[in-house]
Amino acid sequence: MKRGLLLIDRGSKEREAEEELEKICLKVKEKGKYIFSEYCFLEVVPPYIEDGIAKCLNQEIDSLTIVPYFLYPGKKVKAAVTEAMKFQTKTKVKFLVTKPMSMHKTLLELVDNRISAALKKNNVDLPKKDVDVLIIGHGSMDPNAQISINYIVDGMRKIYRNADRCFLEIEQPDIASGVESAQKNNPQVLVIVFYFLHEGAHVKTDINQDLKPALEKAKLKHVYITEHIGVDEKMVDLILERAQEVENAN
Repeated sequence: MKRGLLLIDRGSKEREAEEELEKICLKVKEKGKYIFSEYCFLEVVPPYIEDGIAKCLNQEIDSLTIVPYFLYPGKKVKAAVTEAMKFQTKTKVKFLVTKPMSMHKTLLELVDNRISAALKKNNVDLPKKDVDVLIIGHGSMDPNAQISINYIVDGMRKIYRNADRCFLEIEQPDIASGVESAQKNNPQVLVIVFYFLHEGAHVKTDINQDLKPALEKAKLKHVYITEHIGVDEKMVDLILERAQEVENAN
């Protein structure tokens, strides 16, 4: 069977986000042995879903695995899947839709790795049980999204002294409140996790507009910030695992 794969991302105006997706798609194509692996966006910038589907259907394939590339389930994922499936009636190519990138142990490993890398980069030789963690997520009104980030926080609480979360927008606690709460725990070291897929505007600009003044006010001595998720072999493997779940069932 000739298979193709399409990642549907939310979308970003930052070129770095597209560069990351290009690298991820290349790795997915090679490791998954697909005829091709493409990406498109739900919103913000083209290629939109219609463009991505059209490009895929120009290829000689029997099935197309569609991957909602989102860290949280919710309205955005539903919108992406609904839009993509509109085109199923116009083709004999079978569409297979995976779960999003949420509620999976790989994400726990990836976040732990990002924290460890930040500590190592800053020559911090401290047991994990003595390190505090604050995870910054995007924020959503969808309760499933809250369950998803709480899964990550709960996983980190089993490893680190303290772990909590705050949000860039939409829900509480906001970043200022998150930092204030972390300060009350008197951390020896606080590692702040940017729980975002890409180096988009949120990572490059928006978070720091709130984070920098919050940290200045808190006057914490040892604060380190992780890299965002970006291009990582673990994410590539998670995409392939999600894809294989639906491919093996059909």
